[in-house]
Amino acid sequence: MLNNLEFDIVKKGFEWLSSRQIQSVKELASTVSAHALWGLPNPYTPLLIRKKEGNCWNSSIRDTARACSALSAEGIIFRAPEKWLLSMKTGSSWNEDVYDTAYSLGALADMEVSDREGCGWLYENYGPDWEQVGTTSLVITALKKQDNLTESRDFEAFVRERAEWILSKRKQDGGWEHISTSNLVIQALLLAGFKKELGASIDWLLGKARESGAWGNKQDDINATALTLSTLGMYEKA
Repeated sequence: MLNNLEFDIVKKGFEWLSSRQIQSVKELASTVSAHALWGLPNPYTPLLIRKKEGNCWNSSIRDTARACSALSAEGIIFRAPEKWLLSMKTGSSWNEDVYDTAYSLGALADMEVSDREGCGWLYENYGPDWEQVGTTSLVITALKKQDNLTESRDFEAFVRERAEWILSKRKQDGGWEHISTSNLVIQALLLAGFKKELGASIDWLLGKARESGAWGNKQDDINATALTLSTLGMYEKA
């Protein structure tokens, strides 16, 4: 649980976000998700919806997946983008690309659509080329969200083993390289049930808040700030 001082950091982060002109689908989706996780009024939801072009966002698999996941956090599910995402699947995956596939599977799970075939592709193709903490975190998130839709736990052992590997790569200060990557990692580990192991990482993340109230590696960054606020919201709820 966060203490009062830490809640003040969260509040300042949201105040900074509210002062920004947020335009891109990626940034809007992150901001919508952050507000939803904290149960805050969300003026960004209609902005994100208006960015939809036909049945998708920017004709982009990842942007459409991000938007669908964010809107589902607010209880909004558009079936046309869901069908568009499924139509973009080629064989067992999306473009035989780990990122397109992981984002798509995560979004489909958020819309309560199971795709075991896609999960199988991620699992079977995981190897040294994907063995990076950020990439592995996206794989864990996709598989864990999909597994949560079913009573089976086909990927539970894999998720746990990979989560433990990610923890072994954590730096002594509690983080993993960049702030955005660390957020993806912490969110994946929370989904995998590793909250007890993440106290130092949450402290590290809170300590990275900038004077302005934002987060970012070298400067204030909308996406890093929204991702961090989402991570803190997930930690508070877990």
